[in-house]
Amino acid sequence: MVRYLNKFLFSRAMNIAIVGSGYVGLVTGTCFAELGNNVICVDVDKDKISKLNNNVIPIYEPGLEELIKKNRKRLKFTTDLKKAIKESEIIFICVGTPPKENGEADLSYVENVALAIAEVMDSYKIIVEKSTVPVETGEKVAKSIKDYNVHNVDFDVVSNPEFLREGSAVDDFMHPDRIVIGCETERAKKIMKELYSPLKSPIIFTDIKSAEIIKHASNSFLAAKISFINAIANICELAGADIEKVAEGIGFDRRIGRNFLNAGIGYGGFCFPKDAEAFIRIAEKFGYNFKLLRAVQEINNNQRKNFAKKIEKSLWIVKGKTIGVLGLSFKPNTDDMRFAPSIDIITELQKEGAKIKAYDPKAMEKAKSILKNVVYCSNPYDAAKDSDALVIVTEWNEFKELDLKRIKSMMKHPLIIDGRNIYKPEDVKKEGFTYISIGRGEVH
Repeated sequence: MVRYLNKFLFSRAMNIAIVGSGYVGLVTGTCFAELGNNVICVDVDKDKISKLNNNVIPIYEPGLEELIKKNRKRLKFTTDLKKAIKESEIIFICVGTPPKENGEADLSYVENVALAIAEVMDSYKIIVEKSTVPVETGEKVAKSIKDYNVHNVDFDVVSNPEFLREGSAVDDFMHPDRIVIGCETERAKKIMKELYSPLKSPIIFTDIKSAEIIKHASNSFLAAKISFINAIANICELAGADIEKVAEGIGFDRRIGRNFLNAGIGYGGFCFPKDAEAFIRIAEKFGYNFKLLRAVQEINNNQRKNFAKKIEKSLWIVKGKTIGVLGLSFKPNTDDMRFAPSIDIITELQKEGAKIKAYDPKAMEKAKSILKNVVYCSNPYDAAKDSDALVIVTEWNEFKELDLKRIKSMMKHPLIIDGRNIYKPEDVKKEGFTYISIGRGEVH
């Protein structure tokens, strides 16, 4: 990651506050420091800030730890929000917007930050929505700050949605497909353009409302693409076709593209499930019934249930059987367990009386607080040992390189049920396994 600093041409160093030091905030703040800016990352979690000040990184994200250590002179961590506001010219709101029970985004943390900014700021500030928020949030943030603007100073609110994928977030920040900036004044536009100028990426300037919708629309479209290919995979199984070949044939169409056409057990993580549900509620608010997105959710939820049924069918009697699970995080290269498919799948199998052994390269510590009565293993071979079936839930690269001969010799029964299609059926068949995947039929 050290290659980044030398390749960017810097504008002036800006003073930036990042409010919220989770996945988005920590990556955003670190990368802005890498671009030569002075950054203060703020969080209410004292333990998290203490760890960061001692170079203990609370999340796993490739390349992030290296950049944090490298940029410590420009990168500070604190719980003092007031100090951060006063010392910064641009304030990024990166706090959580978790779903309420009805699926709407909880914006209370965003409002709290807006009110704190209004109380403290004593000079012109740009307040940037980085958190994923529903359309019209920018207006409400601006109104809150205006109503409680103690020192009556000028400010601008900007929407700058993030498009960071966990597992490649640092690279996504440094080499974005596009940068979306919703703003209302030339003053804010000029400063934001200067801030992002070192990246040499396309900048799309819009009004604030359009920028807010772009974020939800992007994630919802990608979720729809995943559910579509999973629906096609189900048809392939029924018809005896090969989803890998079908996806290849679809993906060569330039209008469609190959990305996000990988059949499996559906999307997880925090963004897609949360944002799809929030977008449905946003549409409802404006009087539109987003039936398409509801179907996307239904297909995704059913995909996990169908996979659990595949496992049950292949074992006949699940009760008392030992099942080795490879992969717990919602995707590879992250330790994030939020909305991970593994949770639903393991829970369903445990209800049927299965004994679960599991291994994940990075997510096991977080999984232990969620999944109980699971034997957590030190490597994938321990998970396979004495198991009646080996189930692949997350497509970590190391699972693609396993010694299948060794795996077979350790298992009670040579059965692999692959929820991510990481193997070629003929390769697994050659090693003597029964191999069940998604959209490709069963191979003995």
